[in-house]
Amino acid sequence: MISTEEAQAPLWAPKSCQIEQSPLSSFAAQASSRFDLSLGSYFTLHRWSIDDREAFWSLVWDSCELVGHKGERVLVDGEKMPGASFFPDATLNFAENLLKKTGAGEAIVFRGEDKVERRLSWNELHALTSRLQQLFVSLGVKEGDRIAAMMPNMPETVAAMLAAASIGAVWSSCSPDFGEQGVLDRFGQIEPVVFIAPDGYWYSGKAIEVADKVRAVAEKLASVRKVLIVDYLGTSSDVAATIDKAAALEEALSSFAARTVSFERLPFAHPLYILFSSGTTGIPKCIVHSAGGTLIQHVKEHRLHAGLLDGDRFFYFTTCGWMMWNWLVSGLASGATLLLYDGSPFYPDGNALFDFADAEEMTFFGTSAKFIDSVRKAGLKPIRTHDLSTVRAISSTGSPLSPEDFRFVYDGIKKDVHLASVSGGTDIVSCFVLGVPTLPVWTGEIQGPGLGLAVDVWDDDGKSIRQEKGELVCTKAFPSMPIGFWNDPDGKKYQAAYFERFDNVWCHGDFAEWTAHGGMIIHGRSDATLNPGGVRIGTAEIYNQVEQMPEILEALCIGQDFDNDVRVVLFVRLAAGVSLDEALEKRICARIRTGASPRHVPARIVAVTDIPRTKSGKITELAVRDVVHGRAVKNKEALANPEALQLFRNLPQLAV
Repeated sequence: MISTEEAQAPLWAPKSCQIEQSPLSSFAAQASSRFDLSLGSYFTLHRWSIDDREAFWSLVWDSCELVGHKGERVLVDGEKMPGASFFPDATLNFAENLLKKTGAGEAIVFRGEDKVERRLSWNELHALTSRLQQLFVSLGVKEGDRIAAMMPNMPETVAAMLAAASIGAVWSSCSPDFGEQGVLDRFGQIEPVVFIAPDGYWYSGKAIEVADKVRAVAEKLASVRKVLIVDYLGTSSDVAATIDKAAALEEALSSFAARTVSFERLPFAHPLYILFSSGTTGIPKCIVHSAGGTLIQHVKEHRLHAGLLDGDRFFYFTTCGWMMWNWLVSGLASGATLLLYDGSPFYPDGNALFDFADAEEMTFFGTSAKFIDSVRKAGLKPIRTHDLSTVRAISSTGSPLSPEDFRFVYDGIKKDVHLASVSGGTDIVSCFVLGVPTLPVWTGEIQGPGLGLAVDVWDDDGKSIRQEKGELVCTKAFPSMPIGFWNDPDGKKYQAAYFERFDNVWCHGDFAEWTAHGGMIIHGRSDATLNPGGVRIGTAEIYNQVEQMPEILEALCIGQDFDNDVRVVLFVRLAAGVSLDEALEKRICARIRTGASPRHVPARIVAVTDIPRTKSGKITELAVRDVVHGRAVKNKEALANPEALQLFRNLPQLAV
């Protein structure tokens, strides 16, 4: 719950010198000068950016110094969504823009959970990309072919993506902890010609071998011409010897000497990535993103919203199966050093990422809301144990960051830091609402809408609403909209996913609310919104209350169809030694009643020992709702812990 005092005072505000020196202020000054404007505030700048999208995106191209031919036209059919075309005459290469920088400075620093540490200079990254490019060409990879990787977050993964993009191939990745069927559900749809996998990976102090899984997947991907095994555990040659059409990567590269990387300049809308929906309600959707749209959106977010500068040390804790990996890698286009970490962030004692931040003088620390919440609940106080003096920004995404965790960042991690809670998704490979370095940070609020994005909140009748909960929409086309879905030739699946609710308007599927400060609160996914008595309630509003209680480690909330209505059911995972007795139930209900509203109070509270979540750490309300209602969960392979679903089946507490 946000107190009156917190509502009146921000958690943090930038100093005047920080505002003046920010790339965002510099960009606003350029816009004012070039177009004879008066852009006195962020919200004035944002209004201009959506009212004159052609001028705005043209200036982004110029100010961020994109490499390529821009062409004359910036936006054609801009009123159509889908159907708008940005920079239709432009040609560029995504990898060329990420590899603009050369020299002996560090491009990538990799740290594995097993304490292995590797450093690649810009010249070494160029060299590795060159050798991979030559290897791919020798395997017959051509423009439009797919290269699929089931890889840890390590330098070879970044270089392989760059090599694929350099020749116009389409990249798709997932993490090596996916099950066999989960990998096939994704890569089986897109028919890759090359499959890249490791010999294993480290997690929670254990070396995890994946040879059997790689072999099983490779046997069923009939389109694959070559399987490349990347060495992590020191067994790549042995693993490759047991798999048909496989080779250890280092051996496959041995005949190629580094030379200048060649870049194929292609249309702005040429496909770059295929990302996948979580797949918890069916086979994952294959979302195709363009090279130009991804690039211009990412550099805009990095430079203007994250304040990323040449030479910054840029980190996001992510796997290669989450869109934040794609977002992180684009940091190379701003000349930043990528800090990559692979493994458990809590092994051995919860300080691994903060240790990494200090050791590498991290400037941008990105992670998930779940990680911040877990650090708080573990009783860790990095503000006391770590320096973190170089960290300018801490970013959070994956799920709504609770007001309690907003406060914890400043009380428990660092006092003078820009906390940038962001929200967007795989669907747009970027953010709709995110940090604004020239604005204050208010408890529980994402600071503002992204530049160039006509974000709004609508009610069920399609009317814009302020300080009320509704559907998050975007009313005008933007460059990082998907090209479409793979194997969706008539566009029906794409249309149904985003444009069925409101014609010619992107409906994102988030339940959101504008704040009095012009920021936004995300109340959860709108398809998981509760409707007791016909009143819409966001699940995040309940989590924000109960997860502050020391007795509760985490919670999951669904609406159960019951007695011709919907009743709220709250599942709680309890702290060690705690039992769900009548007294605790009363405290939970009282907390929700006073912190949210009487309508949020659950009709049933059930203790469970585990809560199912996706590979990227998001709890799966819809899958649990299906289990409770006796419906099949269509794609358990998307879950990190599918066995947890059994805990919700045929519960006697929900029968009455």
